Amino acid sequence: MELSLHRLRMLRELRRRGTVTAAAAALHYTASAVSQQLAQLERDVGAKLFERLGRRVQLTELGILLTEHAEEILGSVERATLALEEAQGSMSARLTAGVWASVASGLLPTALTALAADYPGIQVRTKELAPEATADAVRDGTLDLSFVIDYSDAPMEWSDGLERAVVAVERLHAAVPAGALPSATAPLDALAEHPWILASPKSHFGRAIRIACQRHGFQPKINHEVEEQSTAMAMVGAGLGVTLVSDLGLRLLRPPGIDVVALAPPLLRTVSIAYRRTEIRRPALHLVVAAVQDAAAELGLGTEPALP
Repeated sequence: MELSLHRLRMLRELRRRGTVTAAAAALHYTASAVSQQLAQLERDVGAKLFERLGRRVQLTELGILLTEHAEEILGSVERATLALEEAQGSMSARLTAGVWASVASGLLPTALTALAADYPGIQVRTKELAPEATADAVRDGTLDLSFVIDYSDAPMEWSDGLERAVVAVERLHAAVPAGALPSATAPLDALAEHPWILASPKSHFGRAIRIACQRHGFQPKINHEVEEQSTAMAMVGAGLGVTLVSDLGLRLLRPPGIDVVALAPPLLRTVSIAYRRTEIRRPALHLVVAAVQDAAAELGLGTEPALP
C-alpha cells in the first residue's frame, strides 16, 4: 500500500470540516476534485473510509483510524522539512504565503525583489485569499505564512498555535466624491449623512467599519454592499457614495472623481504576518518577514501595532 500525502491532507480536512465542499474550500480545490481524490484513497487502501449522511460525510472506523495516522504522518513531514531548513541554514526554502490585493501589489513586489537579490534560494509563492480566511489556512498547514489584519475597533480572533509579526500600521481614509466634504480632514461622523458603499458584515473589513461608525454615534446608510474595494472606489468616483480606504489601498486604487480625506482622530489597522508556532526556528520565514517590514518602512508605514 502506498499512501499519497496529498490525499491524506484531503482526508484530514474532511474530518475537520465535515463536508467535501468545506474541505475543498479550505484546500482551494473544487469539490469534485476532492471527491475524486478521496475515492482514489479508498481504492489505495482497499477499504471503505466514508459513509454519506445527507450532505455530510461520516468517516468509518477505518477512516477515523487512517485520519489519526494522517495527522502524525503530516506532522512528521512538516517537522522533517523544518529540520532540513535549519540544517541547511535556511538559505534554501519554498514558502507559500496568503495575500490579498493591497499587500500583493503594495508590499510584495519590493519585498520579494530585495529577498531574491540577497537570498535567491528562498522561493515565495502566493495565494490570494480573503483576509479573514488566511489565518485558518496557516493553522491548517495549507500556508506557511499569511498576511492578517487587526482593526483598532475590531481585533481578529487569535489562535494559541500561531505567532504574528507586525509589518505595517495603516491609516484608513475617507474616499468621497469630489467636493463632497469641504476640508482635507474630517471626523468619521462627518460621513454620517452620506450614502455608503461598504463590504458586508461577514467580512472583517465590513464588520470593523460598522463597529467604528457605531462608536462614533451613527449607523452607516449603506446603499451599495460590495466586497471588492476596486468596485467600491469606482462607485465613489461615480458619485454614488462614500467608503474608507487604507494607505496601501490608495497606492492601488485612486480613480478620478475622488477626494481622499484624512480622518481625525485616525482609524488604524495593523497588518501582520501570521505563522505557526514551532520548536524549530525557521530563518527563511523570518527573512521574508524582515523583507516585508523593510518594504513597509520604505513606504513610511510604521510597525507600532494599533492593537488593543
